[in-house]
Amino acid sequence: MTAKSTRAAGVEAGRPGIAWAAPALLFFGFFALVPMLAVVYLSFTSYDGLNPPQWVGLQNWLALAGDSVFLDSLRLSGTLTVLSWAVQTAIALPLGVYLAGPGRSRAVLAAIFFVPLLMSGAAIAVLWRTLFDPNFGLASVLGPLVGVDDGNFIGDESLAFYSALFVISWQFMPFHTLLYQAATRAIPESLYEAATLDGANRWRQFRSVTVPQLRDTIITSSVLMIVGSLTYFEVVLILTGGGPGTATRILPLHMYLEGFRSFQMGYASALAVVLLVIGTVLSLVITRVTGYRRMTSQREGM
Repeated sequence: MTAKSTRAAGVEAGRPGIAWAAPALLFFGFFALVPMLAVVYLSFTSYDGLNPPQWVGLQNWLALAGDSVFLDSLRLSGTLTVLSWAVQTAIALPLGVYLAGPGRSRAVLAAIFFVPLLMSGAAIAVLWRTLFDPNFGLASVLGPLVGVDDGNFIGDESLAFYSALFVISWQFMPFHTLLYQAATRAIPESLYEAATLDGANRWRQFRSVTVPQLRDTIITSSVLMIVGSLTYFEVVLILTGGGPGTATRILPLHMYLEGFRSFQMGYASALAVVLLVIGTVLSLVITRVTGYRRMTSQREGM
């Protein structure tokens, strides 16, 4: 066999080269890279969506520093990210572990808990906006019971943000619960048997066996929560519209309002680039700090 035929055989056997990756690269380039480059270009222009973009240099970027609404939106998005992660993880992790156990009752509860996964974000927002209505919604009944006499949860500046946080957590928690449920079922039963022989109770088994085995799933879930929180949009738009005032005007919503209501597409593109940079940096930091890139099998030697 000649050297040329040997190389060809090697390519066919296991080293197909760039040809196999070409479709994925083309898909990513056309639907992700090109739009990102277009947004970066528009961030240096004055563009109203109708007339051709006019190059304005750093004008949009300099305007960011003096935009108090942008700074407040950035703070709200950061707060929403942290609280969403804390609330969803604290509930989804133990709930997923519980639902991973045997029993018909757990299967029924799992089916009920996963209902939000079947609904669109817009439908969820309309549903909860109706429930939060202070005149005839459920809030009019529950409000006085929790100290909100008028039941106006989404119309109160101090409560609207936390109401939106509740709805967002309710929407996405089932997905992360499903992740933890599947990962828990993949944990070898032999680990729990060994822990039982060592005298570990259920809490100790959860802390010393379950949580360490779910480490990679926790990292994956956290990345999805944190980066995904930067794209929350339709629920807040329909539920509160960013109000009252700017109490729930998170950064993605601020970008939308600037672009499609104020017709400042160039400035909105600068906001979009900020979101892109923040999301990318957070993803890189999380994967680097947690060692996610160096994940190894947790079942090695078993």
